[in-house]
Amino acid sequence: MDDPLETSELLAFAKTVEARSLSRAAIELGVPRATISRRLARLEERLGVRLLRRTTRSLTLTDAGEALHRHARIVLDAVHHAEACVRKTDDAVRGELRVSVPPMNGTSFSTMICDFARRYPEVRLHIHSTTQHVDLQRGGYDVAIRASTDLEPGLVARTLARDPVLAVASPAYLEAHGTPRTRRDLRHHRCLMGFVRGELPQTQWPFSGGKFQVEGTLFANDIHLLCDAALEGLGIALLPQLLVHLHLESGALVHVLPGAIQAESHIAVVYPEREFLPPQVRAFIDAVVAWAPELVVRAGAPKPKRAAKKRGDRATA
Repeated sequence: MDDPLETSELLAFAKTVEARSLSRAAIELGVPRATISRRLARLEERLGVRLLRRTTRSLTLTDAGEALHRHARIVLDAVHHAEACVRKTDDAVRGELRVSVPPMNGTSFSTMICDFARRYPEVRLHIHSTTQHVDLQRGGYDVAIRASTDLEPGLVARTLARDPVLAVASPAYLEAHGTPRTRRDLRHHRCLMGFVRGELPQTQWPFSGGKFQVEGTLFANDIHLLCDAALEGLGIALLPQLLVHLHLESGALVHVLPGAIQAESHIAVVYPEREFLPPQVRAFIDAVVAWAPELVVRAGAPKPKRAAKKRGDRATA
């Protein structure tokens, strides 16, 4: 019977895939780049297949590499959890913590992160900011903050707040193009559209009774850019109340089609379902839950509805 694969080789492989770079993987693991290269070469020689295609500018997975990465992440997580179970009698919160977050506007989130890092100096914290919904399990992330109700199977979401989504436009735009009274009127308007899951351009908006096809003239996966475009009179945007309420109060934006749009932005902290939640993940979740009301207060928005108190809603397929 062949000896099992070396954990160090699997770790080098997984880190290289997730960092998309041998150099970055070496930095994260605290070893020389040459060590990563040797471990990858030994792994490919042992398996007899090519796992990665490497050029001076890119690194891509082969089909065999894709299959191995899925299983390698499961094995490495199991090793990590086994170690954590042994250490869990120690009250110290330590270890690596990888977090995916949407771009955050303002200093409230940064303050929370700095406070967390100061409180838990033995946690190696990785914050990845992106508008896309990363695959937590395949990407090796421990937790994410998302403004969405979409969950992949195997994830748990703890809702932080629910925020109404409003259609808004500037007074100048409405004076030039008229105010829509029904959803069909949008066919004659310029609509500023987002991206579904941060990946695909929107084609529909949620209305009472279902979704309605909307033609966009500007698409962006950054809601702050869409808000700025609406303020500049470029069209009608569908945005969270938390983002636009001050503009509505000042008159810089106008709420259009009130009552017709029926949607909420669910702000949640999301993490993979596990039998044992590592202490650093639990500590971060607690920090985010404690920070969420501060986000609303600093924005000066009406306090959004809070979800019922529970540990999390299990995702379904």
